[in-house]
Amino acid sequence: MKKIVLVLFVGLLGFGLTAQETKAKIEFKTETVDYGQIIKGSDGVRVFEFTNTGDAPLIISKVSSSCGCTIPKKPDEPILPGETGEIQVKYDTNRVGPIRKAITVISNAETPTKVLKIKGEIKANGTK
Repeated sequence: MKKIVLVLFVGLLGFGLTAQETKAKIEFKTETVDYGQIIKGSDGVRVFEFTNTGDAPLIISKVSSSCGCTIPKKPDEPILPGETGEIQVKYDTNRVGPIRKAITVISNAETPTKVLKIKGEIKANGTK
């Protein structure tokens, strides 16, 4: 009788642990967006596309940038398994010079912190 109870207990414990292993996974189409060379005052909005390749809803809790010149926007709703989403980034293109910024994404994914990058160069009007 003790063996039967032990087997049932171990079986239920194993089932409970397996059920808790469902995780969201975030997979970005690209982790770096290259603005290339753009003219001062150009459209500074770019998008990072991603897919939830896990088996639980993906919740992005926070998106922050390394500088106030870059404003990221996260999705408001959870991204269901197999669904896609986007993180919008707006860079202040009135600053002439190179762009090298990091955007940190915090979520409930298997890898909870992901760092994305933007790069490029802003030229003054009419210069090459």
